[in-house]
Amino acid sequence: MRSKVSIKEMVGIKIIYAVLLVCYYWMWARQDWHTYYDVIQNTLAIFSILFFAMRAVRVRKYSKQEKDRQAIQHLQRIDAIGFRIMVAAAIIIAFASAVTFIDGRMAGYALVGTILALTVMRFILFSVMNRKDA
Repeated sequence: MRSKVSIKEMVGIKIIYAVLLVCYYWMWARQDWHTYYDVIQNTLAIFSILFFAMRAVRVRKYSKQEKDRQAIQHLQRIDAIGFRIMVAAAIIIAFASAVTFIDGRMAGYALVGTILALTVMRFILFSVMNRKDA
């Protein structure tokens, strides 16, 4: 953990944030209950606390070092693409909810699933666009 923090690490770690969001949404929106759900919830809570504590150290270290301007420009372009995709997905989900094709709980799953997919897409696009040998 003493190594330099890269912007690729900062982008990639957002996937774990998105997975945590999906897991927490599942915990809030589910309709059933099984005894092993307690184990899943407690494990997820402990992991979240430890993960956020470790990330705070890395983010502080990243904020103190010099930034790669070209990588930041690539990330801004990718974020603009992701924003357009998210707007389109939100419109589709809202329309599907309005015509009662899906209910509110399923719309929530669609939204958090879209966030997870966009986060993975963002990391892949950033990795491709920010190759040093290209």
